[in-house]
Amino acid sequence: QIVHKSNDRLDHDVEACVKFKVPLVITSLGARVEVNEAIHSYGGVVMHDVIDTWFARKALEKGADGLIAVCAGAGGHAGRLSPFALIQEIREFFDGPLALSGSIANGGAIAAALAMGADLAYMGSAFIACDEANAVEGYKDAIVQYGAEDIVYSNLFTGVHGNYLKPSIVAAGLDADNLPESDPSKMNFGSGGNTKSKAWKDIWGCGQGIGAIKRRGPVADYVDQLEREYEAAIAKLNQPRVWGKVKVSG
Repeated sequence: QIVHKSNDRLDHDVEACVKFKVPLVITSLGARVEVNEAIHSYGGVVMHDVIDTWFARKALEKGADGLIAVCAGAGGHAGRLSPFALIQEIREFFDGPLALSGSIANGGAIAAALAMGADLAYMGSAFIACDEANAVEGYKDAIVQYGAEDIVYSNLFTGVHGNYLKPSIVAAGLDADNLPESDPSKMNFGSGGNTKSKAWKDIWGCGQGIGAIKRRGPVADYVDQLEREYEAAIAKLNQPRVWGKVKVSG
């Protein structure tokens, strides 16, 4: 739920959350006390997207129950910080629910997120290629076809920096390698920013982790794959590593 003042659907959406008692609400782009209080009124939980510790502290001050560290490489709106840096700094002052977002697309990355101090791994781009996603076919195919080098970080489309698939930018008639900077004070979500092409309809948000997605298929198959990869990663960490004649215990 984008809670920025430019979102003219905010009041309606929050009312719907309260009416149907949505148990978990994710907010971003502006911590709002009144939104948090509305969700808390029926026992709901609020997790808030943050890109640095300043925003993390502000979200907690405004009443968020947990945080989502949106780090470098995350799809859509994203920060610039390494997950190693941001997770460790948040954990210095917050021991509550913490999710990590940014290039997580396989089970090994999930294991790494938990190992560095997150409680949850937060994934999005990889699921766009699943059969159940309501994305257009070209978007799904692009998730499978492209990789990290095909992701562009720009604030042109909404006023806030985010990661997008380069081919979708080119298809919109723009020079993806020379995008102008947008004025953050004029951010307008869903309007397409300063272009006629709209994020997220025409300009496809996407994270850098999509190189791990090799095929399309149902969500169940992908989740099973994530479980196998996660278990394999944990097992590997518990095995001794040997480099030449040097043995290092797990």
